[in-house]
Amino acid sequence: CVDAKTGRPCPDFGDNGWTDLVADLPRAQRGDRDWLNALLYSVQSPPFVVGDTIVTPSSISSYNITKEAPPGWMRGFDVRTGSTNWTFHTIPQSDEFGNDTWAGDSWRHTGKVGVWTMMSADPELGYIYLPTNTPAPDYYGGHRLGDNLFAESIIALDIATGERAWHFQAVHHGLWDYDFPAAPNLVDVNVEGRGPVKALVQISKQGFVYAFDRITGEPIWPIEERSVPTDTDVPGEQPSLTQPFPTRPAPFEYQGVTVEDLADFTPEIRQMAIDAVEPYRIGPLFTPQSLQGTIQRPSAGGGANWSGAAFDPETEILYVPSNNAFSVKHFREPEPGEPATLAVIEARGELAHMPQMPQGLPLFKPPYSRMTAIDLSTGEHLWMKPMGNGDRIRNLPMLRDLNLPPLGGDSSRAGPLLTKNLLIYALTTGGDNDGPRLVALDKMTGDEVASVDLPGGAIGTPMTYMLDGKQYIALTVGGERVPELIALSLP
Repeated sequence: CVDAKTGRPCPDFGDNGWTDLVADLPRAQRGDRDWLNALLYSVQSPPFVVGDTIVTPSSISSYNITKEAPPGWMRGFDVRTGSTNWTFHTIPQSDEFGNDTWAGDSWRHTGKVGVWTMMSADPELGYIYLPTNTPAPDYYGGHRLGDNLFAESIIALDIATGERAWHFQAVHHGLWDYDFPAAPNLVDVNVEGRGPVKALVQISKQGFVYAFDRITGEPIWPIEERSVPTDTDVPGEQPSLTQPFPTRPAPFEYQGVTVEDLADFTPEIRQMAIDAVEPYRIGPLFTPQSLQGTIQRPSAGGGANWSGAAFDPETEILYVPSNNAFSVKHFREPEPGEPATLAVIEARGELAHMPQMPQGLPLFKPPYSRMTAIDLSTGEHLWMKPMGNGDRIRNLPMLRDLNLPPLGGDSSRAGPLLTKNLLIYALTTGGDNDGPRLVALDKMTGDEVASVDLPGGAIGTPMTYMLDGKQYIALTVGGERVPELIALSLP
């Protein structure tokens, strides 16, 4: 805590302006690093201040070779003194609700289950909403059997006491790094057949939108527990028999892999794609990891990610950017003398191979990125548009002579911004010399109505402001240039 006018530490806050976030956190020491030399404990997104309480995110490294790791407990601090008001155990302790979802006392040693992304809060209700991440390690759960509450969940906490009001777990016994990547959208909607609802809407890496009454946690539309594949040859692994599937809205991104999903621009390219996936396991969403390598789609990066979604309170439309990407994880037994306590660990480097297509051709059918407009009063999709023409793909030697529609694949990780009539979004290409650009889309149709070249790639979500009766759009750009802030005016 520093004085906003002078920048000097506030002497009455913590220890001369500092509060130690590592103190009293099991299995955590300041400066500890994982096997890839990344910090074991860090804070990767802003703290939240609601009333007299500060809530800090808690991010634990994903790259573990030991079953022991620090837990991502969430804590509320007094905004004036820095003292700890409460601690919420995201991995429940022995006498707490949810502890029985950690078989074999695995709660004693398992780590992560914090919040690496942004949070949301409703000061009127007095709730803060936590989108939590996967237990450590992300892709192997043989040492942490069970559903593993409160991992990959939305948790509503009383901001004053840290008491749980409600929760929903989106992934049981996570094996795919399908943690929640963005802050929940807190929106007020008039739901067809139900009336006004104070809602929480959460986008996800796996391509689902989860919608709840943010007061009670009741789903706005039914969420069904459905059987999923459970067969795996990874030693010690026991995947969950079921996973939650929202019945509405429909997924905004491709899910799972079948041969029919593979690129088929030409018969030759289709056969290349079939050959490329032949050594790997494919299957529907939530197909478990395997020693041969399971093709996971959406990828561990999503689907959607930290850029989040934008909501229009007048039309009650949610706009979700997403990517059609895949990932593959491989495993190996620890080497003799390696300080590992897991049966298998994630293979990296040369062992972490992926299906390869010649000439950089895509493995799957387009679009490779998209924007989806969803009516939250009905849960119906209104439109979907590929984000960008995909020139880097369509100009490949085996595709350049084909008459292809827009392919997408130009999306950035910047979030969408809404104005009265427009949706503003940054793309990585399509400008002069194939450079990045900022586009304006018609909110009701998704059609592109304007495009402005950018001097560098967008590195954050645009913002808007008014000055002397004129509206401006500002965003930060970087890439190979020195980062800078750019402001543009609307007509």
